[in-house]
Amino acid sequence: MIACGIFFIAVFAILALVSNTLRNARALRHVAVDAGMGAAYSMRTNLLYEGSETVELEAYPDYRWELNYTPAESNGLWQVDIALFRRGAGKPIDTMSILRFSAESKVESGPSGIHQFP
Repeated sequence: MIACGIFFIAVFAILALVSNTLRNARALRHVAVDAGMGAAYSMRTNLLYEGSETVELEAYPDYRWELNYTPAESNGLWQVDIALFRRGAGKPIDTMSILRFSAESKVESGPSGIHQFP
């Protein structure tokens, strides 16, 4: 009788340990969506066009990026402004601005459309 009690206490302790370990592993697996993922997405091509692009995320259907490409200088340097929006939210939840060099890309606007980078 005492042996059965010790056995069940040990089994339930092991089950509690496995349950906590699985919960902790699930918490580590969670990937947060941020504007850095949009920066990686913008690197998929070497040819850039002036304008904006909206990208719906298949893996995260409640999120979308807005990428705005503008020439920063006339030598092929581009500024990419990235904003991450959640469905139903008017303001972006994360923003980022990066500079990219793309010599093959053509500036479509005149010199007045070029933004001087500080």
